[in-house]
Amino acid sequence: MASRWRRRTVCDLISDEGCRTVALRGIDGRGARLDSDDPPALGSRVELRHPDAGTIQATVSEIGRGMLRISFDGTEAAIAFALAAIASDMTRGR
Repeated sequence: MASRWRRRTVCDLISDEGCRTVALRGIDGRGARLDSDDPPALGSRVELRHPDAGTIQATVSEIGRGMLRISFDGTEAAIAFALAAIASDMTRGR
């Protein structure tokens, strides 16, 4: 695993293309930025599985070099997922 992932929460990103490991770089109620060297296609429907926050459905909205952004639907459930992920990351020893 790349050294840049050591300080980030490792999650699973599931799409029709399969499951890949990604690192969570940032998250809010509208979506998340992930480190990935093998992103799914732009516009793909995906599922993000966080080890503590659970699972959320999203859409791949941006792809860049070594990263991607996924968008959530902005509902209360998406905000709760983001807050759970942030709280989990804040309580981890770094």
